This record gives sequence, C-alpha cells and structure tokens, in this order.
Amino acid sequence: MQITPTSLPEVLLIEPRVFGDSRGFFFESFNRNAFREKTGLDVDFVQDNHSKSARGVLRGLHYQIQHPQGKLVRCTAGEVFDVVVDIRRSSPRFGQHMTATLSAENKRMLWVPPGFAHGFLVTSDSAEFLYKVTDYWYPEHERSLLWNDPALAIDWPLAGEPVLSKKDLDGAPLANADCFA
Repeated sequence: MQITPTSLPEVLLIEPRVFGDSRGFFFESFNRNAFREKTGLDVDFVQDNHSKSARGVLRGLHYQIQHPQGKLVRCTAGEVFDVVVDIRRSSPRFGQHMTATLSAENKRMLWVPPGFAHGFLVTSDSAEFLYKVTDYWYPEHERSLLWNDPALAIDWPLAGEPVLSKKDLDGAPLANADCFA
C-alpha cells in the first residue's frame, strides 16, 4: 500500500497493492496493522456504509459536530469526484479543500480524519461508494456544509445542476457552519 499526503496533509490518499491476472484482481482494502505501520494511525472502525447513486448525485459535504467520524472511503463501482474540506477553526488550512477522483478502476481510497467535511459527486452513470467510519451515525449531530459556498471555491465537474437531498440543499455556508475548534 502506498500512502500519499494531500494538500490537506492529514487527509491521505491510499493506493493499495493490486494483484491482477486474466482471472481478475485481488487486494486488501484494509489491514489494521499495515494501516498503522504506514500512517502511524491506530483506528478502530465501528461501522461500514455502502451507497449507490446515479450520475449527477452530489452527497455532502457531511460531518458530525459531536461524535466526529474518521472515514476510509472508496468507490467500488463507477467513479466519483471526492471532496474534503478542513473545518477546524484552529487549523492554518481552515476552509481549504482537496479533491480526488476515486473509481473502481483506480482503486484509490482516502483517509478523511475527524474535523473534516466530506462529500462526492457521481461522474459515471452510477457509482457504489463504501466507507468505514470510526464512530456511529448520530443524526442529531450530523451537519451539512453548503456544497456550492463561494467561500470554498470548489470546482465541481458538473454538467448541469446536481441531484441533492433536502439536507444538502439546506447546507450551511462555512461562515455560519458549526465547525470544530
């Protein structure tokens, strides 16, 4: 597994070692010992989530203000444009974001630590997205950062308007969002 820090150094791009031949491929999507050795992080995942979305669906930018979640995310079918935003007020990178293309083809994953908002846009006909999380989902603590807040200046690769949930339509701009200290 290769670990690469991103423009938000705490957010890590993970490229697994893939073994492939004419039959298909195999790779370890998570190995706690290898992850700890390569990243210095000892994470305890408590829940796995799996979503399927159609082209143009934008999910996010989500976080939990209490019970913050670390997430290991990957796309297992199709392709997504993945976005992570630093929402720690004490961070020198507060309000900055990074993006990555995650796909079934490239098999890349992202480690999104607590203190960051996360979302993605489906850029293929459909996509399946998996994420391991370090804390349970608490709907009363879930927040949504406004995906198109001009203060974030995220250049989403949109072909028209995205398909959004009510929660994401009503997301808070960074200036008014509940953020981490």
